Amino acid sequence: MARILLGVSGGIAAYKALELARLAIKAGHAVRVIQTEAATRFVGTASFAGITGAPVLVTEWEPDQLRGAFPRDPTPAHAPLSHLELVERADVFVIAPASANTLAKLAAGLADNLLTSAALACRRPLVLAPAMNAAMYEHPATQANLERLRARGATVLEPGTGSLASLGEHGTGRLPEPPELLAAVEAALAAGDDGGEEPGSTAADSGPTQPAGSAAHHRPGGALDGLEVLVTAGGTREPIDAVRYVGNRSSGRMGFALAEAAARRGAAVTVVAANVGLPRAPGIEYVDVATAAELAAATRERFPHADVLLMAAAVADYRPDRAHAGKLTKAETGPELTLRLERTEDVLAALAAERRPGQTLIGFAAEHGAGAVARAREKLVRKRLDAVVLNDVSDPTIGFDSVENEVVVVTAAGDAHVPRAAKADVADAILDTLLSGRSSTEVRV
Repeated sequence: MARILLGVSGGIAAYKALELARLAIKAGHAVRVIQTEAATRFVGTASFAGITGAPVLVTEWEPDQLRGAFPRDPTPAHAPLSHLELVERADVFVIAPASANTLAKLAAGLADNLLTSAALACRRPLVLAPAMNAAMYEHPATQANLERLRARGATVLEPGTGSLASLGEHGTGRLPEPPELLAAVEAALAAGDDGGEEPGSTAADSGPTQPAGSAAHHRPGGALDGLEVLVTAGGTREPIDAVRYVGNRSSGRMGFALAEAAARRGAAVTVVAANVGLPRAPGIEYVDVATAAELAAATRERFPHADVLLMAAAVADYRPDRAHAGKLTKAETGPELTLRLERTEDVLAALAAERRPGQTLIGFAAEHGAGAVARAREKLVRKRLDAVVLNDVSDPTIGFDSVENEVVVVTAAGDAHVPRAAKADVADAILDTLLSGRSSTEVRV
């Protein structure tokens, strides 16, 4: 596993760096953290030290108890210069969040604190995750700084669009979610392993590293290394007219979390995304669709090459028998609007009928209340699946459009309960369960 040097600059998004550190350690990486003084005003050094098991450095003048070593490494006999030793030992340097101020310093080659000094001395892949106010991000000076850093070989992640720190403010500048950040770091590591950047070369004289979102990457030795995983995510929308549709509340979070978890384990991952507005992880191919018919066509096209299908999308069972070409008006419909619905294709059952030997098919079932497990087991048998992941939507705080979930993995061998947790953790637990064949037990997350 890799040694990840995490730089944290000042910004409200610094709290996400805590989760990035936790996910990286859970994936087997060793992590050291450098914070700017401004960053400590948002997240204290003790929080990062508790997660990483290593001291956090803020200035060049404080001693490093590990003398530049990463967790699990032997401690050097002498005390080297911290900003040189940390980046020399690191396999990748990620700065998340990277504030506008820090980006400007990096672009100008300034080294007025430990973080920027380490960046200037870095000969490893450099991953920058900007996070700031939309006006600051869109300012020509910031954009010019980002272009200069890209030209020097840094991987610059695109910030998300949505609600920002200031109340009621919306725009571009959100730090990507921690699983996306980890995927970008691992993509940079994979690009470096493939010869993109050799130790001893500087960021200025090396060629550009692999851009985020380019070719799919594999983590060598991962449990899914060499396999192709096809994931469906989100919820389909069946048009009533040019404006209205029949849909559901699925956000696509669970499907995206599964895709990212599979990619971290070495799989080449494709996601068929139905109306998902979430940020996209580097190294994963995304195919956007809207309706059940479009999802069926896109999935069927890619299914023959897949080793594993994770059918997490909420596909409409019914659609209007015809869609009005324009927008229906109240004058046209009168006091009532009656829709005639017809069944859509059962995509998963159709794919199961076409499966080749060696393919694994996992269905997902949103059930409500008593008898949910029995109905999921019936679906397992009827559709000839290898497993069904059940979530009980009678609890409105999990499942659809929630950041948390709780599921039961139903297989022919038995049932495995995955307790309530963040969807990224649930995704890992689901894959752990399927890979290990555990059943009739409580799965730890």
